[in-house]
Amino acid sequence: MKAMILAAGRGTRLAPLTDGTPKPLLPLAGRPLIEWQVQALAGAGIRELVINLHHLGEQIADHLGDGSRFGLTIQYSRETALLETGGGIVNALPLLGDETFWLLNGDIYTDFDFATLPTRLAPGDRAHLVLTPTPAYREAGDFEYAAGRVTARGDAFVYCGIAVIDPELFAGQTGHFSLRDCYFDNLGEGRLSAQVHGGDWHDIGTLAQYQALKATLDRA
Repeated sequence: MKAMILAAGRGTRLAPLTDGTPKPLLPLAGRPLIEWQVQALAGAGIRELVINLHHLGEQIADHLGDGSRFGLTIQYSRETALLETGGGIVNALPLLGDETFWLLNGDIYTDFDFATLPTRLAPGDRAHLVLTPTPAYREAGDFEYAAGRVTARGDAFVYCGIAVIDPELFAGQTGHFSLRDCYFDNLGEGRLSAQVHGGDWHDIGTLAQYQALKATLDRA
């Protein structure tokens, strides 16, 4: 089983912090955010990890190295121009191979237990999403959920940035495009399963969100 962390973005809403530091290397509780993620994946049994890079990406590669100190192997998919979430994954598929893989956004902090993620998808499914009830700070949600399935677009749940992906999700896709559009297309075909995470989850999308989370963790 392989996993991928999406870490190529510019993090413009966290400027000026991200002017000289990529968002995944911003510290939380004394360690860069991406270290928490790599250790969580390694603890769930992942031994091969792919990370895509663009904005100040060599800082991430220099910090994590080959992954050996975390007990896994890291390969890097470098983007000369940002390809968005979907395009970044397609660019990394030569490293990921043809099998189902785990996916993690590089800008979330969570206590989610990755050992609860499936390693296989049901026949016909193209992705399995981890959802959480829509937080108060979000103006709208992403999806509706029932009985292990994503049932519709809606406001009850947001996508956590954690998924199990079949590479067939991207059949025929090239260039610069959003992963979310692939989800929406396959939702209409009934090809998305899901589970709900009710624990700690933070989308570090803005400077205020990062500063609030950092302050909370520093006090703990």
